[in-house]
Amino acid sequence: MIQFDIITIFPWAFESYFSQSIIKAAQKKGLIKIKIHDLRDFTFDKHKTVDDKPYGGGAGMILKVEPIFRAINFIIKKNPKIKDNERKIILLSPRGKEFTQLYAKKLSKLKQIILICGHYEGIDERVKKFVDRELSIGKYILTGGELPAMVVVDAVTRLVPGVIKKESLKEETFSKTLSYLEYPQYTRPEVFDPQKVTKGKKSLAKRFQGLKPQRVPKILLSGHHQKIQEWRKKHSKV
Repeated sequence: MIQFDIITIFPWAFESYFSQSIIKAAQKKGLIKIKIHDLRDFTFDKHKTVDDKPYGGGAGMILKVEPIFRAINFIIKKNPKIKDNERKIILLSPRGKEFTQLYAKKLSKLKQIILICGHYEGIDERVKKFVDRELSIGKYILTGGELPAMVVVDAVTRLVPGVIKKESLKEETFSKTLSYLEYPQYTRPEVFDPQKVTKGKKSLAKRFQGLKPQRVPKILLSGHHQKIQEWRKKHSKV
């Protein structure tokens, strides 16, 4: 079982996503555990303040080092049976290393993952002294680390044994070599005609009026497994 501990100033932001679908099922099976920690619970300030103005001036507010350190320390002390080499402390930041499927696989072998969600204009630089990795989910800026935390939990959870069928993981995107994108896939109907779906050309939006009926490639309907595999290999994007 993997335990995810998420440090955030918006604990309610995770409720909906983590109570649905595969993540919900994985928790019910006892394959993963998710604990959300409100950063404001770790400040002694009577106003529950966890941010302050940056030294040297500048726009915005910076998350303070003390409450984040207390939160990390609290989580580790609450789990004394987990060894340091069985956990990773991760700061979610646009300046971090890119999150990949390969790293998700490495994380899936751990017992505990502590995720720190940034917010405002940034986090006190000294927080990085207490983390194992600074991680980014892409080269763009978000308002906080809550969405990246959900991405990490989702990607890692799928790789925990028992969460997803082995057959699905074996063939899907980035599975073996982590160097190709999955081949195109189709399902019923064999022929998709936009006009029939919308009951005539007049019912189509202007941008769709030129679309012709689209068919599933004949090879996929042939039942010839070897040729289908060859077609899929040919159409996988490297």
